[in-house]
Amino acid sequence: MHKPLKRLLATTVLLLGLPAALPVQADATAQFIPLATYRVGAYASSGIPVWAGMIDYLRYINEVEGGINGVKLTWQECETEWTAEKGIECYERFKHGLDGAPVAVYQPNGAPAAYALAEKAEADKIPLITLGYGRTEATDGTVFPYNFPVMLTFYSEASAFINYVAQREGGLDKLRGKKIATVYHDSAYGRETQRPLQLLAEKYGFENIQIPVADPGNEQAAQWRQVRQLKPDWIFLRTWGVSTPVAIKTAARFGYPVDHIVGDIWASSDEDVLPAGEAGKGYLALTPYPGGATFDIHQRLKQNILDKGESDLKDPRSFGSVYYNSGLVNAAIAVEAIRAGQKKFGNRPLTGEEGRWGLEHLDLDDARLKAIGFLGLMQPLKLSCSDHEGGGAAKVQQWDGQQWKLVTDWVQADRATLRPLIDAKAAEFAREKGITPRDCQPGQ
Repeated sequence: MHKPLKRLLATTVLLLGLPAALPVQADATAQFIPLATYRVGAYASSGIPVWAGMIDYLRYINEVEGGINGVKLTWQECETEWTAEKGIECYERFKHGLDGAPVAVYQPNGAPAAYALAEKAEADKIPLITLGYGRTEATDGTVFPYNFPVMLTFYSEASAFINYVAQREGGLDKLRGKKIATVYHDSAYGRETQRPLQLLAEKYGFENIQIPVADPGNEQAAQWRQVRQLKPDWIFLRTWGVSTPVAIKTAARFGYPVDHIVGDIWASSDEDVLPAGEAGKGYLALTPYPGGATFDIHQRLKQNILDKGESDLKDPRSFGSVYYNSGLVNAAIAVEAIRAGQKKFGNRPLTGEEGRWGLEHLDLDDARLKAIGFLGLMQPLKLSCSDHEGGGAAKVQQWDGQQWKLVTDWVQADRATLRPLIDAKAAEFAREKGITPRDCQPGQ
């Protein structure tokens, strides 16, 4: 089929709510990658570049590498609008695979769906990958065998933020007596860092101030008036969507220095700072997938996908944006987990149980990251039966008014300090649900 016609057809079926065209024919010889997307709704501006990154990388794997060890990938989208209800509908539609192509891993792509699907996915034996969101306590794979908060949980995010502030202040001992405020989206997502910050405040002696912002966060004068009165030394901004640029602009209006505000990973994109205009210049943010198109994978994609007119990007300026790069990283995690599973089960499509084994044996060191073109874009990552997070680090980037500039290398969370808190939360969940934690044997 002629390429422009094929793209028109794909666009038409998406708009009509019909299944999008598949890159290869779905059958038992292919590996199905479900895409629970949100291209419409309040968060569409964030989602569109994410799916472009994911789809571009999946196309690259098929067209340049010939699939994963010869196993071609097939995918299909289902619109969730970032809601739990539609997220569940998409999961139910996809969990059995597509025309014989099985599901090895599932990415719900949203905190509401991630929480809603946790028990369903375990019953169906399909591993959920929730990179940068979802249940922090699922780090404990003995209680949550099919839930993987890969790379950076909210607890690790909080610790990495505190460690960055300590770097700026001259050491962890210099945190004593400091005022550190968290301005947060008043939701399960926003409240998730309260327990680790309380623990870290007790350990290092800083004052822990919590300031909620009601959804959607279009008006924040009261919160930033409180900031002006309390005069915190640093602010951890844990907003999402429209509430982030509103926070940045309101902070400037109330005279708070933007270069002492550090956004979390859901407040770290181009879409968060561009609407803030001049007020955003100097704003800092944590990210496990920094912005920029200078990484090796971008050169490979430009040559093999973009320059051939095969990219899913609607706006070429989004190439290398934070959200585009998050799509690349999410896709790479899925691909490498399947590749790891194939080492045990053979070069064929994997089931959910086999995909879980692959995730629990995922080991991406610098050499492997360099080989796949992700060195510097993705942190080294090693998962296991008992550790479903693996990484626990973020980089800090700063907005210069036009683009993000990295100001740190990987800032590592204090995972040893956080782990007892995580284990206690997992044990509480196990008691409530009557779960007997599995015994993780070496090499399991």
